[in-house]
Amino acid sequence: MTDKTGPDKTGKVYLIGAGPGDPGLLTIKAKECIETADVVVYDYLASPFLLNYAKKDAQIIYVGKKGGDHTLSQDKINLLLVDKAKLGLDIARLKGGDPFVFGRGGEEAQMLLSQGVPYEVIPGVTSAIAAPAYAGIPVTHRDHTSFVSFITGHEDPTKKDTSMQWDVFAKSNATLVFLMGVKNLENIVKNLVKYGKPLNTPVALVRWGTTARQQTVTGTLETIVERIKQAKLKSPAIIIIGHVVSLREELAWFDKRPLFGKKIVITRARAQASELVSILSKLGAHCIEIPTIQIAPPQDIGPLKESIKNINYYDWLIFTSVNGVKFFFDTLFDMGKDVRALGHLKFACIGPVTCERLKNFGIISDILPETYRAESVIEAFSTIEIKDKKVLLPRAKKARTILPEELIKMGAHLDEIIAYETLLNAQGKEELISLLENDEIDVVTFTSSSTVSNFMSQLESKDTKKLLKNVVTASIGPITSDTARSLDIKPDIEAKEYTIQGLVDSLLTYYESK
Repeated sequence: MTDKTGPDKTGKVYLIGAGPGDPGLLTIKAKECIETADVVVYDYLASPFLLNYAKKDAQIIYVGKKGGDHTLSQDKINLLLVDKAKLGLDIARLKGGDPFVFGRGGEEAQMLLSQGVPYEVIPGVTSAIAAPAYAGIPVTHRDHTSFVSFITGHEDPTKKDTSMQWDVFAKSNATLVFLMGVKNLENIVKNLVKYGKPLNTPVALVRWGTTARQQTVTGTLETIVERIKQAKLKSPAIIIIGHVVSLREELAWFDKRPLFGKKIVITRARAQASELVSILSKLGAHCIEIPTIQIAPPQDIGPLKESIKNINYYDWLIFTSVNGVKFFFDTLFDMGKDVRALGHLKFACIGPVTCERLKNFGIISDILPETYRAESVIEAFSTIEIKDKKVLLPRAKKARTILPEELIKMGAHLDEIIAYETLLNAQGKEELISLLENDEIDVVTFTSSSTVSNFMSQLESKDTKKLLKNVVTASIGPITSDTARSLDIKPDIEAKEYTIQGLVDSLLTYYESK
């Protein structure tokens, strides 16, 4: 970013194309600018996910405009950018699509230039190309047309001083792409037909293109207005008119993914949800993150520190989750120690993910049970001389008792230490209830017993049977399922392999059988 050497140094504004909606379509340069910006100013159509790239102390300002509802007018947005830059701050100005394709980026650049504010333009993927592509419609194809026209659909086609060249559009063989034109669809169709465009010309409208909410409606100039009314399709959407639309039947790919459009609630702690969200999103799901739990260090870290201080006393170290691994090693490192302090120990883990997390620290588990339950660890230890061995078990404050009980029965000297706590997270309670009441959830996933119990605690004053009547519930394994059943939820899906991938595989199997 800019080199601000003094208090009077003017910051720089980066006019960034945030892409059409899929955060994966953001350019590398745009991401780098967001990561170092002092201020992030973003629009309605810029994916909120991109704000995750902003640094912790960055100021985040929403200036979205939709359907006449303007948070700030364009003039005030221009002044905001100038004022922040004059304070010596660097600004990442996120605009949906590309800033210079009907994005008013040119106006913002002119204002900045007139005020002596340095700026840079970072192009983005425009929805004019991306939305048709995700709908299986190439805007050019040598068998159909070799050129394309991008047209604003926002202008009232009936006004007398219109700049719209309807006679040219109607007679052209180009693919016509109208942006922001849903409200004017009927007038657009009337004008094209009036000037000679054949009624059988294929038309498609793509709403929320490139996102899991993408909706595509096709027809012809003769039928499209009625089909859009029947589908109740609204903004934001683009209109594609031309023979290339007929290729959708053959080339559609995005909305053919196995979980396309399924609205799936992720109840896992936000810090750990990324893997599940990533996998489900690639399969087409619309993931709604409503974490019902948060993972935190224990209120009293003393016992964990004491056990690490006396780590030479122990023979075995057992981890039952990735959280146990994380908080144990975080504390180890905070105490100025490293993995060399653990060289004398043997290790056991529950589950391959926990084992992989341990392996990240250069340690291979001596025991990895065949299944991912405490009972399997007990079975594995049955072939090992554990009597009189000193075992350290750092794990959650609330956990099943079977593992420590059985190890003690085998003669082990066990120290069970609280490494972390699972706390209730009720921040998404209102959103969750609203989505359930409006029948806007297809699946709720549960990745632990605590996610189930905390989920149900948020619905305790509601008729849960009614709210969950049309919702598929998916459990990561039998322990989580038992907790669900104890709370009057009968899981529709239970993973055969008690991992995130196992949960996803079971979801796929469930919907393939439908």
